Amino acid sequence: MQTVLIIIHLIIVLALIGVVLLQRSEGGGMGLGGGGGGGGVSGFMTGRGQANALTRATAILAGLFFVTSIALTVMATSTRAPRSILDGAAPAAPGQQAPAGGQGGNVLEQLQRLQGDQPSAPAPGAPVPAPAAPQQ
Repeated sequence: MQTVLIIIHLIIVLALIGVVLLQRSEGGGMGLGGGGGGGGVSGFMTGRGQANALTRATAILAGLFFVTSIALTVMATSTRAPRSILDGAAPAAPGQQAPAGGQGGNVLEQLQRLQGDQPSAPAPGAPVPAPAAPQQ
């Protein structure tokens, strides 16, 4: 269903681009609109009829674009389970032990448990042993 809606959405986008490009610009920036005889792009429809039809088509296509965009968003989020960044970041209550699985506690405690097998740096405030003098 989502693939069909994406294809419809892309067709609407291409139609919207085409309708917007057919409209006559106010400033005549591309030189296609208005000034000369009845030929060319400006002779496609009469001035007033063209403005009404293209404006209405633009509004309808824009509305369809928004509807398909919202439908695609709803479809994409409905299949995903809601998650929170706070799941699993809940600290243990004071006086309780952290769970045995290595979860819980703050980040520093978790890192210390992960590095439990490796030699650790001396604790803060502990005397630092002097480096051995080089042999000559």
